[in-house]
Amino acid sequence: MTRGRAGALLVLALLGAIGLGVFWGPVAISPRGVLAALLGDGTADHRWIVVQHRLPRALLASLVGGGLALAGATFQALLRNPLAEPYILGISGGAAVGAVLALSLGWVAAGSGVLPAMAFAGALVAILLVFRVASAADRRLDVRVLLLAGVVVGAFFSAVIAFILSVSDAATVRSAVVWMMGSVADADWKAVGVAAAYTLPACAVLLALGRALNLLSVGEETALYLGIEVERVKRLAFGVASLVTAAGVAVAGVIGFVGLVVPHGLRLVVGSDHRALLPLSFLAGAAFLTGADTVARVALAPTEIPIGVVTAFVGVPVFLVLLRRSLSA
Repeated sequence: MTRGRAGALLVLALLGAIGLGVFWGPVAISPRGVLAALLGDGTADHRWIVVQHRLPRALLASLVGGGLALAGATFQALLRNPLAEPYILGISGGAAVGAVLALSLGWVAAGSGVLPAMAFAGALVAILLVFRVASAADRRLDVRVLLLAGVVVGAFFSAVIAFILSVSDAATVRSAVVWMMGSVADADWKAVGVAAAYTLPACAVLLALGRALNLLSVGEETALYLGIEVERVKRLAFGVASLVTAAGVAVAGVIGFVGLVVPHGLRLVVGSDHRALLPLSFLAGAAFLTGADTVARVALAPTEIPIGVVTAFVGVPVFLVLLRRSLSA
């Protein structure tokens, strides 16, 4: 498939997923009613459901999904490993510690912005720790040392989470587990604005690094010979991709398989040129997570399935098929 055709199909898929998320939900609203609500007419209840709930929820899922897929493609290029994923540097563990700590201390009731702020702060702490450990071991940013540092920091944060949950009450444990399974149920326009403010500029930076990532994928020595500032590009790409991941985790919790399956699958279809792979990964990830969120809302309505469960149900078999195909190629 040509890249242009793939891009057109993914744009249509994203628009379709957003439209499906806006028009379809547990509360039955006719297409005419949805259009009226979008235009500012219709009943007050319909306007609130469509404009204040469904639309920002679909947009937030698109931003988070696109950011995670783009970050996954970046990490796979930097680590030269098609099985790398956005949480590989312990970012999810750091964010989870921040969120669980906020829940256990009862800070969430003080304001709706406390939980994502604490999760984002925890993710930033994880990023700084990983980079500090990796820099202490080697002034150059060795990807192997960075990977090991991420594993160690992630294990430490897992122990911290286990300790906090072990001394917390049942309500806190349940809230923490639900958050760690991922959800965009609390989406509003403020959350969309915050996610967009972090995700879109960071994604623009990563897209601009497409050519440099192509050369790094071949080898650092080759990239250096061809005029790429290898260490600067690695630090910038790692840092920005980590920031995108942290922003997504802060507003939606830990959602797996988007950053692993989407870029891996696209690489088999359109090739490894990151100038095309990165933007296509953003579009595909946005469409995938938006569609998964719609399924999470309506599959067992009025009960809502955590979106991370839906992505795992879809991502695991798809990943196994992709893995088998890549090994047999």
